[in-house]
Amino acid sequence: MAGIIEVKSLTKVFTTKDAEVEALQDINLSIDAGDIYGIIGMSGAGKSTLVRCLNFLERPTEGTVEIEGKDLSKMSEKELRKQRSEIAMIFQHFNLLMQKSVLDNICFPLVISGVKKKDARKRAKELLEIVGLSDKAKAYPAQLSGGQKQRVAIARALAGNPKILLCDEATSALDPQTTQSILALLKEINEKYGITIVIITHEMAVVREICSHVAIISNGHLVEHGRVFDIFSHPKTQAAKELIVKGRDDAASNPKEHQTDIMKTKSCIRIVFSVNSSFEPVIANMVLEFGQPVNILKADTMNVEGIARGEMVLQLPEDEEVQNRMKDYLKNRGLAVEEAEGYGYVG
Repeated sequence: MAGIIEVKSLTKVFTTKDAEVEALQDINLSIDAGDIYGIIGMSGAGKSTLVRCLNFLERPTEGTVEIEGKDLSKMSEKELRKQRSEIAMIFQHFNLLMQKSVLDNICFPLVISGVKKKDARKRAKELLEIVGLSDKAKAYPAQLSGGQKQRVAIARALAGNPKILLCDEATSALDPQTTQSILALLKEINEKYGITIVIITHEMAVVREICSHVAIISNGHLVEHGRVFDIFSHPKTQAAKELIVKGRDDAASNPKEHQTDIMKTKSCIRIVFSVNSSFEPVIANMVLEFGQPVNILKADTMNVEGIARGEMVLQLPEDEEVQNRMKDYLKNRGLAVEEAEGYGYVG
């Protein structure tokens, strides 16, 4: 069954005076209705170009995008404008009209689309209640915090009852606590109204917190995609591993703290606890079972798809046979196990 958004063989090339720059190459992606889908990559990876291609604000050089089976590349400008009314966007810097009140900011897209002013104001007040800003109707953007501005932007985006909400780095300008509140609001909107949400971000923490699926973009290529937990547990590419490391708040602030001289061998593994395996003292039991010590070099708990997940980095004994038996022991108890090399842990 096709998704609500189907990206097919999409390539985008920007032509400058001096050269051609290939921002995206042969992207194929399917996003199901009702998903919260993350598109993640480092700065310059091409993710913001991709999100602008999803509603043809940027027209692909090759390939196309289908929304509910309708090929955007075959639409006239008039048909595209109508289609875009079902695809709302919010941005990193809010894009509010500074000379208009909060209420008038939300009314604006309704009024220009022909809705009577009285009806637009009624709808705007309903939306302010949804985003928790009923008391700010008469305020102006300059009087609001960053989180409040983004809530107004979300309310404005919802004014036309869109089926899809595109969020381009919507939390990048916000502090961690405000980011959490905005992500909680987006999740509530998704659950209550069934709106498909696509989140463009460079922060793995955002993807872990709210998304069900994720696509990883690196140098214009789609290098990995799937369920968030699957990629978090078994990343296949170096790009994914780097983003998982950088996605830890403490690693982002000081990645050198996560490297240690003790890890000069290749006997280091990263394990991820499933819901079931987290109820058993697996590591303690393994040490008792084999009569061999292990070094716990890193232990952390984080929220992945709304569920607390634990991860550890262990240094195993030097004996290769014991290493393999320990890995099998952990896998048999439901843990995801992989070599830690490639995460920046191993010296």
